[in-house]
Amino acid sequence: MTTLAADAWPPAPIRTDRLVLRASEARDRAAFVELFASPEVGTYIGGAQPREEVERAMPEVPGQRPGLFVVERAGAMIGVVTTLDRPDPGQPEAELGYLFLPEAWGHGYAAEACAAALDWLAASLPGTSALLRTRSANEPSMRLAARLGFTEVKRYEEYGAEQWLGVREGRTGAGGVQGVAFGT
Repeated sequence: MTTLAADAWPPAPIRTDRLVLRASEARDRAAFVELFASPEVGTYIGGAQPREEVERAMPEVPGQRPGLFVVERAGAMIGVVTTLDRPDPGQPEAELGYLFLPEAWGHGYAAEACAAALDWLAASLPGTSALLRTRSANEPSMRLAARLGFTEVKRYEEYGAEQWLGVREGRTGAGGVQGVAFGT
C-alpha cells in the first residue's frame, strides 16, 4: 500500500450537501467528551467511559491524527470518521470507523460522511481496500456497511459478542458511493 504523503494531512475541508469533514480543533473537545462518555454511543463499542475519566484524559485538541475527520453540521461537531487505522501494520487496507452523537442518528449523516471519507481515501491512496468491523447485532451499522459497498469477509466472536468484518475493494480516484441515499 502506498503511504499518505507527509503534506497530505490535514486536507482541505471536504464539503458534502449537508456536512463538512475537517481536521479536529480545540473547539471540538466537549463533543469528543460527550461522544466517548455517551451510554448510547457505547452500546456496541464496549460501553461508555466514565465522563470524569474522559475529561481528564482528553487532550486540548483531541483526534489529531491523519485520517480522523471531525464531521460538522451547521457549525457543530456531530461525529467522527476515521479512515487510516490499520488492523495489521503493513497490510494493504485501511479500516473505516465512525461514531456519531445520538442526536445525529437516523438522518443519513453517517452514510454521507463515510462516503465522502472513502472517496478521500480512494483519491489519496488509490487502490487501498477498506475494512469495516461492527457487532453483527448493530443493525444500523450492518445496513450502512451494505449501502457503502462492503461485503462480508467473516464473523467471529470477540468482546463477548459476534463481530462482523467486511471489505470494500480498493478504488482509484473519487467516484462516490452508488446507492447511498442521504436523508434530510
